[in-house]
Amino acid sequence: MKLGRQFGWLWAAYGISAVGTWLAIDAFQLVAVLVLHAGAGEVALLSSAGVAAGALAAVPLGPWMEFRRKRPVMITADLVRCAALLTLPAAHALGALGFGQLLAVSVVVAAADIAFTAASGAHLKTLLPPAHLLTATSRFEATTWTATALGPPLGGVAVGLFGAVATVTADAVSYLLSALGIRALGRGEPRPARTTAPRAGDLLDGWRHILTSPALRPLFLNQVLVNALIMASAPLLAVLMLGPLGFTPWQYGLAFAVPCLGGLAGSRLARPLADRYGRRRVLLVAGALRACWPVGLAFVRPGVPGLLLVMAVELGLITSAAVFTPVFAAQRLELTPGDRVARTLAAWSVTGKLVTAATTALWGLLGALLGPRTAIALAGVLLPATSLLLWRPTGRPSRASAPPSPAAPPPSR
Repeated sequence: MKLGRQFGWLWAAYGISAVGTWLAIDAFQLVAVLVLHAGAGEVALLSSAGVAAGALAAVPLGPWMEFRRKRPVMITADLVRCAALLTLPAAHALGALGFGQLLAVSVVVAAADIAFTAASGAHLKTLLPPAHLLTATSRFEATTWTATALGPPLGGVAVGLFGAVATVTADAVSYLLSALGIRALGRGEPRPARTTAPRAGDLLDGWRHILTSPALRPLFLNQVLVNALIMASAPLLAVLMLGPLGFTPWQYGLAFAVPCLGGLAGSRLARPLADRYGRRRVLLVAGALRACWPVGLAFVRPGVPGLLLVMAVELGLITSAAVFTPVFAAQRLELTPGDRVARTLAAWSVTGKLVTAATTALWGLLGALLGPRTAIALAGVLLPATSLLLWRPTGRPSRASAPPSPAAPPPSR
């Protein structure tokens, strides 16, 4: 299905920046360890506190963006991320790179990520006819998993050949190319009209809309909790696999790269499944399935059997998530009025990042006290309970014949 030239430029911009992001995945941590020789405490601070501070800094951005043209906001967010990241190789070349600068850049990038995600979601809602929106979100999801499969292995090679700072530079360039792609969409975007006077309560409107909506609230709680519990286990699994179990870095990367093929398959299935069975049923089944797999990671063992187990678990998780995400994203936008999209998406992203940072820190403590395997098992046991939230009403069922949904944003990065 052709979605038009403007969507093509937006999709290309997203794809370029997604590849850059996954190419440089964990780049801050690698720079901290390999260049600055930081300890475990500093790396943990960088991974959690930097993202949390960036999320808090982004709180005012939702109301500020709501009644502004979204393309300039997206371009500005890309350029800010590009400029912030380029300060790192520049400082490194001058011998002046320090941990404080690395932490400050992580805060700026996290805040700009939230701004871009909220603005792109609001913009996509006005860019395409409603009937094409689930197709668009499925394409973004497929792009995400392609970048996830290719980026980390290529990034590992780049780090080995050129050093950790090289991937930061590549990520910065990808944001510059993304900004140029968004600029190629052209002008003519109408300025949203403000229907009410600015007020202090605008800061909370996104959360107010989410938490007072019987349909959005369960989706919100489910998505935030599922993401937090999955991400909280990731560092512990890395410690377990690369430490006591003796997997090499390339085996660890392979264990997560190969299952990304399930992301491509799931993203292609999302639209046909929603058309055939309805969005409501797809959300329930795919949402429950993605929460059932991670407990299997607690049983990983050394050698090939352990590697295959991780691949199988990740394949099931990623395939289920790739079906769920485009449908969920479209449903979220369908339930959000056009004059609250940016605030709602910003509030959603801020909450997700804060909860994930706090949960990751808590699970790090549990891992230190109980051991990585026990902490991973605990997250896996808790995850299926989050599916109960999806059995509450999430809005009217949506089939191909039902009223179409507004756009969903590109997957948050």
